Amino acid sequence: MPKLNENYLNLKESYLFAEIAHRVNDYAKANPDKKIIRLGIGDVTRPIGSEMISALHEGVDAMASSETFKGYGPEQGYDFLRDAVVSYYKENGVSINADEVFVSDGAKSDTGNITDLFDKDNVILIPDPVYPVYVDTNIMNGRNITYIDANAENNFLPMPDKNVHADIIYICSPNNPTGAAYNHEQLKEWVDYALANDAIILYDSAYECFITDETLPRSIFAIEGAKKCAIEFCSLSKTAGFTGTRCGYTIVPKDLKFTVSTGEEMSLNAMWNRRQTTKFNGVSYIVQKGAAAVFSKEGMAQCKENIAYYQENAKIIADCLGKKGIRYFGGVNSPYIWFECPNGMESWDFFDYLLKNAQVVGTPGAGFGNNGKNFFRLTAFGNRENTMEAMERINKLF
Repeated sequence: MPKLNENYLNLKESYLFAEIAHRVNDYAKANPDKKIIRLGIGDVTRPIGSEMISALHEGVDAMASSETFKGYGPEQGYDFLRDAVVSYYKENGVSINADEVFVSDGAKSDTGNITDLFDKDNVILIPDPVYPVYVDTNIMNGRNITYIDANAENNFLPMPDKNVHADIIYICSPNNPTGAAYNHEQLKEWVDYALANDAIILYDSAYECFITDETLPRSIFAIEGAKKCAIEFCSLSKTAGFTGTRCGYTIVPKDLKFTVSTGEEMSLNAMWNRRQTTKFNGVSYIVQKGAAAVFSKEGMAQCKENIAYYQENAKIIADCLGKKGIRYFGGVNSPYIWFECPNGMESWDFFDYLLKNAQVVGTPGAGFGNNGKNFFRLTAFGNRENTMEAMERINKLF
């Protein structure tokens, strides 16, 4: 019989959002007359802008003619989209090259797949609480994980400990689930730590489009030295509403080179290129046409309009919690609001309480790690009417 990957036995029985769906579905079946408002999973509700829709249609129409038909495309992404990403970074004060941009079907895939480049004996440093994909994909590979505490005392922005060695470091800023965002000086400290430890930072920048504070970096490559120690993952899911359309991109600098046991020098850019050309056939031409339109002047204006809508939702949630005296984090520079469960409740108990008494669905902090057991996450991605109604219901509970 085959030998199975027994590391899967070390995973929690159910993925966080699958457990949430299970509990909500059971409640809905038992209470068909109740209107449930879902502010849990970070899925968007606003439609994709007309500029991107037109470009998607152009991509579809191209498939109807032998002169414009596209079959297999480059696994790294079409030049027109890679160049558009380069221009977007330049507008935000960061210089990258097109051959450092790899187009994918989303940041979730790439943050999991990037583990292919690293030996299982690396020490992985992951904040707690954290997006579960970082943890679970490394457990699947049998890696050693060291956790660093993110908590209310450090504003959920843990800083490096010089007495702790790590080979691979996960950072998400603005953070999922806490909404906290690192400033320039804090990220510089992490970059310096990575350089001193000859380590790699895996930097998830999926929510950079929500940053309104111009002093906060929108890319780790705005930090001096980062191109020698960091890979950045980006997504159009929240920027452009592509959660179902699926498109993102990963920046792997060509400066990322390390000497291995044979004495040879290996390039992570070349390794990722080899991995993608072996295991990935690229994102469809149709989707990439739509993605390129995101970075046009009109496309970006439409995206910002949707983002502003969600930012106002975040303010509505934060204002309600603030008036009730509930301590919260995020809500500014982030679509997530992370708050302390009232009356000392643990997060899964609060999840059930909120569902049964207000029919509002959020995400229990315990699903993101031990430090989240008394915290709860709400997202700003609902529609305005539902967001306001949800907060009215919560306001009546406390």
